[in-house]
Amino acid sequence: MKRCVFVLLALLIPTQSLYAAPSLTLAEALATALKNNPQVAEAKENLNGAAARTGLALSNYYPQISIAADWSRGRSYLTALQGIKTTEVNTEALYLKQTIYDFGRTAGAVAAARGNREATDQALAVTLQDLELRVRSAYYLLLATEKQVVAVRETVKAREGVFRQAEEFFRQGVRARVDVARAEATLFAAKTSLIRAENNREIARVELANAMGMESLGDRTLVEPSFLPLPLPERTPSQQAALRNRPELRQFAALKSAASGNLTSAKSSYMPVLSGVASAGYADRDFPPTGNVWGVGLNLTVPLFSGFSSVEQVREATAAANSLEARLNSLRLQISKEVESARLGVSEAAARMVSTEKEVAAANESRSLAEGRYQEGVGSIIEVSDAQSQALDAQTANIQAKYDYYAAVARFDRAVGKQ
Repeated sequence: MKRCVFVLLALLIPTQSLYAAPSLTLAEALATALKNNPQVAEAKENLNGAAARTGLALSNYYPQISIAADWSRGRSYLTALQGIKTTEVNTEALYLKQTIYDFGRTAGAVAAARGNREATDQALAVTLQDLELRVRSAYYLLLATEKQVVAVRETVKAREGVFRQAEEFFRQGVRARVDVARAEATLFAAKTSLIRAENNREIARVELANAMGMESLGDRTLVEPSFLPLPLPERTPSQQAALRNRPELRQFAALKSAASGNLTSAKSSYMPVLSGVASAGYADRDFPPTGNVWGVGLNLTVPLFSGFSSVEQVREATAAANSLEARLNSLRLQISKEVESARLGVSEAAARMVSTEKEVAAANESRSLAEGRYQEGVGSIIEVSDAQSQALDAQTANIQAKYDYYAAVARFDRAVGKQ
C-alpha cells in the first residue's frame, strides 16, 4: 500500500521541477565558437596552405632528381655510313640537377612565402579576435533582450490589474466607459510590445548560436557575467597598446616583408642562373640495355631579352610595396579612430547606466503612486497609463545602457587588440 502511495505521489509531482535547463556561460560560448565556427577552420586551413607554399619555395634549394627511361626505333641517315639505317635505342638513366646560384631568385621567393605565411598567421589572429567580439556582443544582446521581455511582462501584468480595476469601477458606476476602453487599449499595446520583445529575444538566440557555429541554443539559459564597471581607459596608453597588439599591423608588416621578397625575386630575373647537371645510366640497342653511360656538366642561362617582362615584374613589385605602405598608414589612422571611439563609448554607456538607474527608481515610484491613486478612485486612467509607459521606458533605457556598456568594453578590448 505504501509503495502505491509513493508511486502516485511521484506521478503527481511536476516533471518540470526535476529538470533544470542547462546553463551557458560566456566562457563556454567563446570556447564553443572557437571549436565550431567554420571561419576559424577556414583561417587555419589557409595557414596550412601558406606553410605548404613556403615549403614549395624552399624546395628550389634542394637538388632535383628524376629517373627516365626511353625507347626509340626508326630509320635515320647516318653520316658516317653515308646511308639510311634502321636504328633502335633503349635508355635508362638517373638525372640530377642542382641550382648553384640564381642571384636571389630563390631567396626572394622564400622571403615572400615566409612573409605571406606570417601574414596568414596574423589573419587567423584577426579572425579569432573578430569572432570573440561577435560572440560577446551576441551574448550581451541576448541578455538584454531577455531582461526586456521580463520588463514588458511586468508591464502587461500591471496593466491587466488596471484594466480589471477600470471594469469594476464602471460596473459600480464610479468611472465612465472611456476608462475601460483606454485601459484595454494600453493593455493590448503592452501585449504587442511583449510579442515584439519575445521575437527580438529569439532572433538574438539565433545570432548567438550562429556565432558559436551551432544551429540552435536549444533550451540553454545564459548566466549573467559578473562585471564591475572599470575606470575610463586613458587615451595615450590605449593608443599605444593598440599599435603594439593589433594583429592587423603585424599582418601588414609581414605583407611588406613578402613584397620585399617579391621585389628581390623580380630584380634577379635580370641575372643569369648557374646550375649543375649530372646523369648516369645505361643505353643499348637491346633491352635491358647493358652499356654504361654517364655525364656531368654546368649550365649557365643568361637572359638577354624577355619582351620587357622583367621590367614589368619589377614595376609591379615596387608598386605593391608602395601600396602596402600607404595602406599601413591608413590602417594606423583607422585603429586610432576605433580606439578613441570605443573608449568614448565606454564612458558614455557608464554615464547612462548611472543616470538611468535613478530614472528607473523615480519612474517606478511614480507608477506606484499613480496606480495607488487610481485604485482609491482619485487618479485618472491617463495618469496611470502614462506612469506605466514612463516606467517601462526607463527600464528599457537602463537595460540598454547596461548591456551597451558590456558591448562597449568588448569593442574597446578588440580595438586595443586584447586577447
